[in-house]
Amino acid sequence: MTENGQELLTNLSIPQKPSRGGWNAAIFIIFVEAAERFAYYGLSSNLIMYLTNYLHQPTAIAAKNINTWVGVSSLFALLGAIVADSFLGRFKTIIFSTSIYFMGMVLLCLSVSIVPIHYREAVFFIALYTLSVGEGGHKPCVQTFAADQFDEDTPEQKKTKSSFFNWWFLAIVLAGTSSTLVVVYIQDNVSWVIGFGMLTAVIAAGLLLFLLGIKRYRKEGPLGSTFTTVAQVFVAAARKWRLNEKLHCDVLYKDGRSGDHIGVQPKHKTLARTKQLRFLDKAMIIDDLDASSNIRNAWRLCSLNQVEEVKLFLRLIPIWLCCLMFFAVISQLHTFFIKQGSTMIRSIGPHFQLPPASLQAVVGITMIIAIPIYDQILVPTVRKFTGHPAGLTVLQRIGVGLFLSTVNMVVSALVEAKRVSVAREHNLLDNPKAIVPMSIWGLLPQYLIMGLSNIFTVIGLQELFYDQMPDAMRSLGAAGYISLVGVGNFVSTFIISAVQAITSRSGEKWLEDNLNLAHLDYFYWVLAGLSALSLGVYVRIAMGFVYKKVEGVETSGEVEASTNRSTV
Repeated sequence: MTENGQELLTNLSIPQKPSRGGWNAAIFIIFVEAAERFAYYGLSSNLIMYLTNYLHQPTAIAAKNINTWVGVSSLFALLGAIVADSFLGRFKTIIFSTSIYFMGMVLLCLSVSIVPIHYREAVFFIALYTLSVGEGGHKPCVQTFAADQFDEDTPEQKKTKSSFFNWWFLAIVLAGTSSTLVVVYIQDNVSWVIGFGMLTAVIAAGLLLFLLGIKRYRKEGPLGSTFTTVAQVFVAAARKWRLNEKLHCDVLYKDGRSGDHIGVQPKHKTLARTKQLRFLDKAMIIDDLDASSNIRNAWRLCSLNQVEEVKLFLRLIPIWLCCLMFFAVISQLHTFFIKQGSTMIRSIGPHFQLPPASLQAVVGITMIIAIPIYDQILVPTVRKFTGHPAGLTVLQRIGVGLFLSTVNMVVSALVEAKRVSVAREHNLLDNPKAIVPMSIWGLLPQYLIMGLSNIFTVIGLQELFYDQMPDAMRSLGAAGYISLVGVGNFVSTFIISAVQAITSRSGEKWLEDNLNLAHLDYFYWVLAGLSALSLGVYVRIAMGFVYKKVEGVETSGEVEASTNRSTV
């Protein structure tokens, strides 16, 4: 083996000696994520056009295929997180999954160029689901690995990490917006081969840049099966459910690892004990059987850290559920928002018609402008009043975004009501193909508000699912955030089906093909009401949320140190 090959294997081995980390390392990881987002949006934004115009699929079948692909990709993200946390580690998983993603893009290029026509559809879908496998490993690991480069024990880097999430999101928004504007135009007006070729080249460049930073990274190996730990705590607590915790409060197993001798306490961070989910605390009571054994049975006795890690995981589930409506609202961006725009005046000058889907770029542009303002102006200003390093706690930030999402549906309903009233004034209700004499820029407020809500909720969720997950479950936490997107789309589909089923009984469907006769504004009011309900539940849950706290270390999420609770 060559000297360079030996060096690469050495760098791939885990664990590594301490490296510099910080922004010196994170910048290389941002490149590979921006490349993946550029490729993903360059493909997904225009995928329905390729399926219908070139593979000649019916629109309904094409839409179903796209939704299935997105859903499967979300499931692969959960699998990728388990593989990273339990077997390979995040660094190796990123390399392998991005390589698979690159192979999928190459296969995609071949499917639209040299593959014979009668095999083209089969090869295309093989390539598409190869990308799902690659994205499943890449997506839950890359942001977590980048955040790992900041030392949480260093106050300066801990503060920098909060800012990192803002700039991380800005980078992927820039990549996605530029891809939507540039690559989609090339696909429609020049060549699909060149368009997909650009995406493949960008993925290759991103992977190369990631490997160039290989000596700068702080790496950790797999930290063990996350689900085994969760199962052990539940089983141990169930086996001791009859024990009275108050009578055994002085015989709790405070520390240790699976297989350790009882009483041996290796040096590592200890999570502070919390009062929530107290039924799990019985898993760490040392009963007579445990005391008579020199070797700990991991399915009978769990450490304080194990119990508190499971509590962290469980506390995030209600937050996850409360945010589903947020992503159900976002799904309107790619469906009914576009249908609204297609019925309105889209002329820019005498010769150019703005494609209705292009207005989606407003969301990205809003975030590109607003993120630096938020990070450099809003955070320092709010910090003066709250005393919190990030200005707002992460749960407060998410709550603001959920509120804006609710407002967005109210604004959308009012704009749609106005559009229908204009159509009625000009006797266009029975003409679904007619252009309503109202500018498409009337939709601008709902796109702007959606961009602002993303800055608060999406970035906040990314930070929450990183910071508040146990170290061994952080990739799984990232996958949990990613799954919100897919499940939110399924929730939107369910709401649409329910609305159609209920309103059809009265003989007047709210979501007819002819939007002038439909009641899309009523549908938006339904989404606004459900979003407001979700927000109310979220506020109640967030007010009692207990942030992760390491003994002897003040957490950035805390607002009141005495209660370790957040306010929204």
